Amino acid sequence: MNISDKKYCNNLTAYSRFITKEVIIGNIGIGGNNPIRLQSMTTTDTMNTIATVEQSIKMIEAGCELVRITAPSINEAKNLANIKKELHARGYKTPLIADIHFTPNAAEVAARIVEKVRINPGNFADKKKFQSLEYTDTEYNEELNRIREKFSPLVKICKEYGTAIRIGTNHGSLSDRIMSRYGDSPMGMVMSAFEFLDIAEDLGYGNIVLSMKSSNTQVMVQAYRLLVHEMMKTGRKYPLHLGVTEAGDGEDGRIKSAIGIGTLLEDGLGDTIRVSLTEDPELEIPVAKILADRYSSKRLTPVVPSIKENPINPFNYSKRKTISIINIGGTKVPVVVADCSIEREINQASFIPLGYIYDETSDKWNISDTAADYIFTGIHHVNFEIPGTLGLIQNYKVWLNNTGDKNRFPLFTTTEFLSESVFSNSLNFIKISIDEFSDSFLEKLEQQNNCVLVITSNHINGMIQQRRLMFELLNENISTPVIFKREYNHLNTDELSLHSATDFGALLLDGFGDGIWLKADNQLAQNVNRLCFGILQGCRQRISKTEYISCPSCGRTLFDLQETTAKIRAVTNHLKGVKIAIMGCIVNGPGEMADADYGYVGSGPGKITLYKGKDIMKRSINTETAVDELINLIKENGDWIEI
Repeated sequence: MNISDKKYCNNLTAYSRFITKEVIIGNIGIGGNNPIRLQSMTTTDTMNTIATVEQSIKMIEAGCELVRITAPSINEAKNLANIKKELHARGYKTPLIADIHFTPNAAEVAARIVEKVRINPGNFADKKKFQSLEYTDTEYNEELNRIREKFSPLVKICKEYGTAIRIGTNHGSLSDRIMSRYGDSPMGMVMSAFEFLDIAEDLGYGNIVLSMKSSNTQVMVQAYRLLVHEMMKTGRKYPLHLGVTEAGDGEDGRIKSAIGIGTLLEDGLGDTIRVSLTEDPELEIPVAKILADRYSSKRLTPVVPSIKENPINPFNYSKRKTISIINIGGTKVPVVVADCSIEREINQASFIPLGYIYDETSDKWNISDTAADYIFTGIHHVNFEIPGTLGLIQNYKVWLNNTGDKNRFPLFTTTEFLSESVFSNSLNFIKISIDEFSDSFLEKLEQQNNCVLVITSNHINGMIQQRRLMFELLNENISTPVIFKREYNHLNTDELSLHSATDFGALLLDGFGDGIWLKADNQLAQNVNRLCFGILQGCRQRISKTEYISCPSCGRTLFDLQETTAKIRAVTNHLKGVKIAIMGCIVNGPGEMADADYGYVGSGPGKITLYKGKDIMKRSINTETAVDELINLIKENGDWIEI
């Protein structure tokens, strides 16, 4: 396919920001040549003016540039005036955004007060009933006319008052009408937004920001890419609001957000970001800042050869086909390589942080679900028996003394690979960068059928180098498995999580890579190992633990999300591969849960409704017993495992 046919960014081989039109929101601009703007959302009751103001101030002082507040009804919309007045009285002029679901009349009130209104096209004029409907073209156009009647009054008000609109599509809340024509797809997300965009443009209004959110990072990235592709075709350049919805909390929430947001930022897409964590909103801002700071005007990027053709479809995930060598490549899940090369000596205790615990009494190894598949020992000799499921990678010269051990494998430099003649009969690792790829390397690689490439980059922003080499392999029809290796120095815990999740995630989401190898100079080995498995899970590549799809709190939330999420985690985190959605209200209910196995959704004060998939299983359960009822539901469906 020609790259022009699938274009979604300015350049795949050099960082170039996609310059959008500037949209003015209060006293700041989004898009154009403005920096990437940071925003978050209050979790207080919107009717509690002082609480909302004080939380907004915490967010603003943390660096939040736009404050979003829910307005589920006209009363909350009207109270935005009191909130804005109090903030101004305290000296804060940060633009406010009203978050609207289901209530066009509340949006019309809010648009006269705040600087921006966010609407969800999936529920602004439609009610989602999960019905499979069929429309003739005439019937479909009649539905579009109905939407026009509902949406036009808001557009006219925004035009009069200078209020901006974000048309924010959510993957899980596509209307039954859109689903009937486009399916549960990124194209459905794009067309859902375009229906509303067309109406606004017909009315001469263009003060619009667009978003394509999903809790599934693959879907989210594909949808934004497709949105930009379709905008390019029609000459549009609306600013992009980036976010992974219901990312969760803690490290997992940060990893998932970085995979989705960071992958798009790498290609120059995105004008404002919101990291949706199930934590206090002011804690989202430092995370968003770390992500955005990598893409300032001072960003340094490596020079790599340009390409004429893009060998992949960027709008549809497809895993690169590779040969299978032992447990790497083919249809096997990506492996994790841990690095012990900088330790002074290696003994059984060295493997404990990597998921292997040796029991001397029984002379057995206990192996965890997040045990590294390979351990790089560098120049060290390992003089004890290792688990049969573990492979050791050694520098080539060291391995020459262990050629008879079936669990030890050589790591060649590119020079060694080209000059040496002794190879492992089962598995050889070859370290290579884009600058070392040559015709002679390619010729020798074609003669070996048991090699795995370890693609590296020493550049601080080196993802583009690794991706460029992957393009070369695809164009040459090379099916050798690939492990991506990155080294990070002098990063704190959050920086390491966010940078590595971005760099690995941008490659994994394109179907590249049969493993990852992460080395960090000042981090504990168990944290680095856990991070690797978290990145693979966040990319939907390898499930090693329970996954939680948890929305951030807001004024609509009907229970304490942080406390409840922690409670559910405590009793279910051993259920490998089970996905549990924890939603504060029905707005983020069955539709927003996307592909979760089970759902725990607030349905009223003190009441919870439980779902299996998108089907209601138990209604209006008291919160005091709801977690136990969730466990019973999981047991009834055969997904429970006793600890």
